[in-house]
Amino acid sequence: MAEYKKATFAGGCFWCMVKPFDEQPGIESVVSGYTGGHVENPSYKDVCSETTGHYEAVQIEYDPSLFPYEKLVELYWQQIDPTDPGGQFFDRGHSYKTAIFYHDEEQKKIAEESKKKLGESGVFKKPIATEILPANVFYPAEEYHQDYYKKNPSHYERYSRGSGRVAFIENHWGEKE
Repeated sequence: MAEYKKATFAGGCFWCMVKPFDEQPGIESVVSGYTGGHVENPSYKDVCSETTGHYEAVQIEYDPSLFPYEKLVELYWQQIDPTDPGGQFFDRGHSYKTAIFYHDEEQKKIAEESKKKLGESGVFKKPIATEILPANVFYPAEEYHQDYYKKNPSHYERYSRGSGRVAFIENHWGEKE
């Protein structure tokens, strides 16, 4: 029986953060939700008001023997603009900022080393702004936000392209499927 671990990433709009992880081996689940704030059980409307302190995030349950945390972090960097401290693409504000939420000291160490390596890589001219923070209570988002790319593929595709995310990823990391 696989022993699953949790990983939590904020990368702007959570709709766009599910698909890249959901398609990997060893990923048991990817849940869209809210974390890092000071209000219990926030709604999407609450979080969008920018008064709760929450980030839109995904929480991933994964089998580290099939998909180690290092690979999750590497894939995470390739979904975001880690140099943008004010949100992601056309989504602006605290709830759309990027962050890696670590669940233990090993994850913290891996995330910090990976951030340092990315900063030194020359891929980006600006400094890496993504925060590395301790994991907090994670509240799953409303059902209509879960697996959005599967439920609303046309809208998801228009949104991910229209926001500038797809072009950014292709420009920095090469074309993705």
